[in-house]
Amino acid sequence: MQAAILPSALLPEPLAPAHAALDARDEWESFSRPVAGRADRWESYLAIEGMYCPGCSLVIEQALCGLPGVHAVDVNGATAIARVEWSPAAGRPSQWLQSLQRAGYRALPAGDQMAAAPRKQAQRLLLWRWLVAGFCMMQVMMYAWPAYVAAPGEMTPDVTALLRWAAWLLTLPVLLFSCGPFFSAAWRDLRHARIGMDVPVALGILLAFGASTAATFDPAGVMGGEVWYDSVTMFVFFLLSGRLLEQRLRDRTAGALEALLRGLPQTVERVVASGGTERIALRRLVVGDRIRLQPGEMIPADGSILEGETQVDEALLTGESRPLRRAAGEAVIAGSGNLLGTVVVLVERLGEDTRFGQIVALMERASVDKPPLARLADRVAARFLPAVLLAAGAAAWWWWPQGPGHALGIAVAVLIVTCPCALSLATPAATLAAAGALARRGILVRRLEALEAGAAIDTVVFDKTGTLTSERMAVRDVQVREGFSPEQALAWAAALARQSLHPASRALATAADTQAFVAQDVQEHAGRGVSGWIEVQGRRHELRLGSAEWCASKLALPTDSPAEGCASSDCAPSPQVHLADASGWLASFHLDEALRPGAQGTVRALRGLGLQLRILSGDQPASVQRLAQRVGVADAKGAQSPQDKLSELTRLQHAGHKVAMVGDGMNDGPVLARADLSIAMGHAVPVAQARCDFIVQGAQLDAVAMLLRQARRTRRVVRQNLAWAAGYNAVCVPLAIGGAMPPWLAGLGMAASSLFVVLNAARLSVIPAQAGGGND
Repeated sequence: MQAAILPSALLPEPLAPAHAALDARDEWESFSRPVAGRADRWESYLAIEGMYCPGCSLVIEQALCGLPGVHAVDVNGATAIARVEWSPAAGRPSQWLQSLQRAGYRALPAGDQMAAAPRKQAQRLLLWRWLVAGFCMMQVMMYAWPAYVAAPGEMTPDVTALLRWAAWLLTLPVLLFSCGPFFSAAWRDLRHARIGMDVPVALGILLAFGASTAATFDPAGVMGGEVWYDSVTMFVFFLLSGRLLEQRLRDRTAGALEALLRGLPQTVERVVASGGTERIALRRLVVGDRIRLQPGEMIPADGSILEGETQVDEALLTGESRPLRRAAGEAVIAGSGNLLGTVVVLVERLGEDTRFGQIVALMERASVDKPPLARLADRVAARFLPAVLLAAGAAAWWWWPQGPGHALGIAVAVLIVTCPCALSLATPAATLAAAGALARRGILVRRLEALEAGAAIDTVVFDKTGTLTSERMAVRDVQVREGFSPEQALAWAAALARQSLHPASRALATAADTQAFVAQDVQEHAGRGVSGWIEVQGRRHELRLGSAEWCASKLALPTDSPAEGCASSDCAPSPQVHLADASGWLASFHLDEALRPGAQGTVRALRGLGLQLRILSGDQPASVQRLAQRVGVADAKGAQSPQDKLSELTRLQHAGHKVAMVGDGMNDGPVLARADLSIAMGHAVPVAQARCDFIVQGAQLDAVAMLLRQARRTRRVVRQNLAWAAGYNAVCVPLAIGGAMPPWLAGLGMAASSLFVVLNAARLSVIPAQAGGGND
């Protein structure tokens, strides 16, 4: 999500009725949702227009915080999105827009299609400003070059004057058109008696152009010694380059959220009672409606297919990268794409009741979240700006005896070189780029500051069931009597197992490569197993599938069989299930929980990061130890109650460890809440209720290593950005005040500092291949 870059002075004055229209409940509900746990409060999201730098965040927050009914305001300058928590009984949205307009900004409901047109227009306008500045800069540099290389007396006064006049004419389009965002923002700040980041920039540009103009019109005057048209045009060009790159970075990092917010269609084709269809607005759709979806359309609601067959794309919602086949009677989810066929869908859930709605709410909340470092940088930058003006004035006063032109040149250099844009961009640009990259990999970030916490993790604790293992069991080994093959034993056992719902039976049915046999007269015996018969080459074979004792009692199975199992749905799963026929024991199937894909690779990847690994599970200790050996984790404990897990986690933290807890997001709420970092696995997690920092869509366990490595990369990039911003000012400010940095070099340095921060943060928008956990 991104704000338009139109100067507020150029925007049409909004009509009062347009403001008032948002006060209708059905209007503000379209861009708002209730605050969890507070029935009397709502949170609304606004796309802010007129934000030219992250420093505007504090101004917007101050403009909204004092309004009736407003309890909290969060503004992320890097995304230009504001979150307003408010009480409908005490306030109205129209008051927010009026207050923002008085402060020099405009706003539209975030996600509203109205916001797209001005944003695209602003993007084109910024590109034109940049192109004009670049073209004029090259021409001005061409006219300024002779003054730098000519020997004293080599250029006559009339040639010098001609070159200055040509440069002056070419600088005018830059001043009047390309500098529009800087001047309009600076004027807005000054009208409201505040100092924003564009104030020193605009003042420096005007001083440099004014002094150069005086020298051009009166070469013999006090300002006639030097002109800085090349410095002005170069500075504006590079500054616009930084903002253009920042805008592109916003588009890229906010792409996942933008795709979600604008993914649902504005209108849908509803099937009416007569069998025809009508096109209606999405907000008029209700549960129980039937809708017709064409190929290429986004599914607007959760429901089931009544007619037709298609393939759907659920990648952004469930982490499943492959298209999935869906036919009549099967479920489809909101936010997935209809790829192939025309289908009729019965609407079952809408809006916030869908998983799509929960993910949108989560990502909107994260998009306005600001880590503590970003808040600190904004406060430092806001207090730094008055010092910039004082330093520029003091430098001009100190150097004035050396000549007004020289003193103004130094003041311009100080004003330009000390702009704290890089400082304000250092943290939000990096965290948003990292969060956007994770979102494209199916990892949702609930809190941006969790990226800071993730970089400090030294211990990862896994739950077992549903995290390292899937919900099913798997056949690990098959033992058969002489003359019988494992494949044949599995095929016979699967014929019985397919008639049972027990996890062990499902594992056998899944493991069989064929369905050549159909069991007859199948009976399930509670707590013991399954019996029935199959026909093989015209002969009837009576079979029993289940526990050792039950099979041995009738079919001569040796009573010293090593383990006891059961295939009945009323019996708890066990490591072994046995198959017997009329001649006695036929086969034993060794079962175990099925590991999630990538579990062993994830453990190896986490070890490669130098992390300590532990497993805490409520399952039986023997089962936990068996699984720990399979994945390669030495420290594993079973029979752990939620309180036991919490005690162990607390003990680790008291020992100085930073602990990440990886679970299914459904259980052990206190443990997830207490951990330094919490990660919920699986697309079945209720997004709105999960008490975690990250939600990993689907079953991609290797995402744990990926996000921890991304958190470390983010911390490294943030530190680099902050070190660069601080070091740049520490070196360049004394040089500018001492007169050792001309205005053109100051403009180049200031633009380069912002460019470095943006480009360095952009590296986080791509996750290297080695950031994953690897495959088993």
